[in-house]
Amino acid sequence: MAEIVLKDLSIEFGAFKAVDKVNLTVKNGEFVVYLGPSGCGKTTTLRCIAGLVQATSGDVLFDGQRVNDLTASERNIAMVFQFVSLYPHLNIRENIIFPLKARGIPRAEIARKLDWVTGIFNLGDELKRYPSALPPGARQKVALARAVIRNPAVLLLDEPLSAIDEQFREEMRWELGHLQRELGVTTIYVTHDQREAMSLADRIVLMSDGRIVQVGEPDRIFLEPENVFAGQFIGSPSMNLIDLTPVDGGLRLGGSNVTLTPASNLIPEWAVASRRKLKLGVRPLNVHLVEPGSDPTAFPLAVDDVFSVGRERFFMFSIDGVPYQGVDKRKTTGGAANAVHFVPDGLLFFDAETGLRVTGDAA
Repeated sequence: MAEIVLKDLSIEFGAFKAVDKVNLTVKNGEFVVYLGPSGCGKTTTLRCIAGLVQATSGDVLFDGQRVNDLTASERNIAMVFQFVSLYPHLNIRENIIFPLKARGIPRAEIARKLDWVTGIFNLGDELKRYPSALPPGARQKVALARAVIRNPAVLLLDEPLSAIDEQFREEMRWELGHLQRELGVTTIYVTHDQREAMSLADRIVLMSDGRIVQVGEPDRIFLEPENVFAGQFIGSPSMNLIDLTPVDGGLRLGGSNVTLTPASNLIPEWAVASRRKLKLGVRPLNVHLVEPGSDPTAFPLAVDDVFSVGRERFFMFSIDGVPYQGVDKRKTTGGAANAVHFVPDGLLFFDAETGLRVTGDAA
């Protein structure tokens, strides 16, 4: 196992800066997930840690040792890619032990390690089969078994579940988290799927445009995003983000005629007192469509649509043509009158110019 430290890591391809002065410490045995949209630099960072891409500047350290000049094979890492690359002419047993045979490991040691890894991955019944005979999820488990059989110091996973059908993905996600905890190997996982990140990570590293936006435990990033990007990227459905304009006694909600006030709607006093343009961040689960008169903090707002997903009923409303979403809490669906309630504890405020989250202390 190893501690990984990135110091001012930058990676450039010509004039394009793929990774821009990234600093991060991944603790020994930690499961860290790099999350972000396509092209944000997460895979490039992973490949640099692996030794497959050269850093333009900055350092990569394993347990305090600078490894920039070491090849991938010298770094004692194992990497599993999005698309499984098993040898089709070898059976599962031969695929798994291939890296050990290539290194000249004695047969007795190979047999011992094979027993260990097949027990962990529950592959004993598959050893004589060939990759083409296995479903996608099982083939990915074989690739993982082949990666960890030689006890790497670091396990690097580049979207290993994205090519697997949804019916296998949930099971594989659970198994992968369980196996990482059992193995205790330092693991860095790259994905654009926030469900994978939220369910697997000890910490999430959220990236955008080659830079780290926020690092933290999944629930902290969800509840306390540091800026507009983090607030909207994490969470499904996405966070509602509505302009707030200071007016006498309150904050006007977008271009509507609704003014939110501390007394009527329980928004914080400091947000009104700051007299600055803000953006209100509120997740759909904290926006409720309620029956008129049932909640004194609710306010009238036109509703565009109401629809169901499973047992939940959602509604859509728009301000200045921008659509927003919430949860329909009404007992009945009849009647034209509607009232919308924002849960006070679920309100986040962002500076309209910088996009950074502001709090009462900062204000």
